[in-house]
Amino acid sequence: MKKIGILGSGTVAQTLGKGFLKLGYEVMLSSRDITKLDDWKNAGGTAAHTGSFADAARFGDVVVLAVMGRVAADVIESAGVQHLNGKAILDTTNPIDAAPPEDGVLRFTTDHSESLMEQLQERFPDLHFVKVFNSVGSAYMVNPQFEDGKPTMFICGNNEDAKAFVRSVLDQFGWETEDMGKATAARAIEPLCMLWCIPGFLQNRWSHAFKLLKARP
Repeated sequence: MKKIGILGSGTVAQTLGKGFLKLGYEVMLSSRDITKLDDWKNAGGTAAHTGSFADAARFGDVVVLAVMGRVAADVIESAGVQHLNGKAILDTTNPIDAAPPEDGVLRFTTDHSESLMEQLQERFPDLHFVKVFNSVGSAYMVNPQFEDGKPTMFICGNNEDAKAFVRSVLDQFGWETEDMGKATAARAIEPLCMLWCIPGFLQNRWSHAFKLLKARP
């Protein structure tokens, strides 16, 4: 079973970390201050580890990028690109601006012709980024339960082996996967975060997910 290194220590990092632990993986969460992860480590048992960004990058056969989008590149540099080269990177980030939402709509640091994941892929060409888990709240990332069945997770990335691993994880986490192709598709997937958040900001509704409906042939 692969080891999972998670760059991050927040709610998304801890939620996915717990999910991977339940599947039997060893997991390392990381932070500049690992003391704030003591409770997570103690609750996770012997398979739960904590360390620096570099520790997690070295530890993981697969790595999850679970930090704010505007610091993602800096965190990767801090982790050490040499520890990440050739590895699948589950990219949960969104290019959310520090400015507040406008009428419930998040502001992004990117425009419609480029995504954060494309920027990261260009800057770190030997990392195998797969966009995933960016368009749903942390409460529904692992084993989401909806009356209408499995929700759809949209993914994209340039490396087929990395996407195959992500599909296997999504299967085990209770998701239906829609592979939207190359990293370019992140231009469409990342703004789903905006759409997902609007009911939350306007109506305090955060208990939803996307579903792709297909006509029968």
